[in-house]
Amino acid sequence: MIDLELGEGDLSAEKQEARMKAVENHKQWVDAAASLGCHAIRVNTGNHYSPTNVGPVAEAAGLLTEYGAKNGISVICENHGGPSSNPDALLALIKAVGKPTFGTLPDFGNFPHDAKGNYTIDVYEAIARMMPYAKGVSAKSYDFDESGKETKLDYARIMKIVTDAGYKGFVGIEYEGSRLGEPEGIRATKKLLESLRGSTYSPTA
Repeated sequence: MIDLELGEGDLSAEKQEARMKAVENHKQWVDAAASLGCHAIRVNTGNHYSPTNVGPVAEAAGLLTEYGAKNGISVICENHGGPSSNPDALLALIKAVGKPTFGTLPDFGNFPHDAKGNYTIDVYEAIARMMPYAKGVSAKSYDFDESGKETKLDYARIMKIVTDAGYKGFVGIEYEGSRLGEPEGIRATKKLLESLRGSTYSPTA
């Protein structure tokens, strides 16, 4: 997980020199991932692109992806704020790079929302659009009701989207709620995921 806070640079920086420096800085994380036996690194794609302007960031991401492929490492992009949380922008970038080892890391929760915490886009449609390119999945959770269901997201519906896409990789867990401690929230999410294994999703009226 290579966040911008690590200071490795913005792959979407407006100046080419800064983008190329970011590519070089990210290569050390490809090397580290390869030495650890990982299959991918997750990068932040930056803030300087849009659905109709992905050329510069696609160039940088493409160069990093080529380096990763030589080392058996994929480069994956999470919906993690800014343009990346706009499915139109993120998928435009994925398609512009156009390499099999450049993909997505769908996070169940990192989509635009209003001041009341309500999502402003169709989360389920967004995840479905990202899944064909997914090389990892992040099961984000916030809180649970008495029966153990997530209160903000329909996990059964999401996991059907995940499995319908033919995904067979890892599902990571992130708890970002405030009522439970982090370890407890992670265990509650794991229990919910396990309860859905082998189940059939039936939408409610």
